Amino acid sequence: MEQAIQICKIISTIPPSGGICCFDINKYLISMKENKIEISYRVYDDINELPGEDSLLLSKAREVTKHAYAPYSNFYVGAAAKLANGQIVTGTNQENASYPVGLCAERTLLASASALFPGIAVDTMAVTYQSDNGNSNQPIAPCGMCRQYLQEYEIRVSKPIRLILGGSEGKIFVFEKASQLLPLGFTSDDMSRE
Repeated sequence: MEQAIQICKIISTIPPSGGICCFDINKYLISMKENKIEISYRVYDDINELPGEDSLLLSKAREVTKHAYAPYSNFYVGAAAKLANGQIVTGTNQENASYPVGLCAERTLLASASALFPGIAVDTMAVTYQSDNGNSNQPIAPCGMCRQYLQEYEIRVSKPIRLILGGSEGKIFVFEKASQLLPLGFTSDDMSRE
C-alpha cells in the first residue's frame, strides 16, 4: 500500500530579519506493507477429550501444584513434561518475599530437565494452576519471561515443545510449539545481525 503524506520540516536557520522560523511542507511517498500473524491451537472442553498421553501429563501437572510454594499470591502453578527419552519431569512455581527472586513452574521444569537430562528435548509440556483467590477453570498461558525461555529451549534442542494449557478443570488449549506464543521473539540471531 502506498500513500502520500505531508511532512513538515522545520528549517533550522532563523531568517535574517528575525521573527518566526520557516516551515517547508513537502509530500513524501510512503510505502507501507501490512502483515498478519495468526496462531492456531486446539481447544478441548475438558481433560476427558484429550488423547491418553496428554491427559496423563495434564493430570500429573495438576497433581504437582500441591508442591508449589506460593504463600504470597496463593496462585499454585504446576508443570509436567514428557521428554524425548520418555522421562517425565515436573516443576512448580517458587515464590519469594522479594518477588523478582521467584521462579515460574515452566522455568523450574526446564532447568531441572536440562540438569537431569542434558541435551534431551521436551516433547510436550502441560501447565496448570490452582488459585485460592478465585476459579481455576480457565487455561493459563506462560508469562512473557517463560515464553522467552521456552523459545530458547526449543532453539537449543532443535525441537518444538507442544504445550497443553489448562486449569484445575474446564477448557484446555493445545499449541504445537511454544514459540507460537512469542511471535517476533528475540533470539540469538538478533544479536549477530550484520
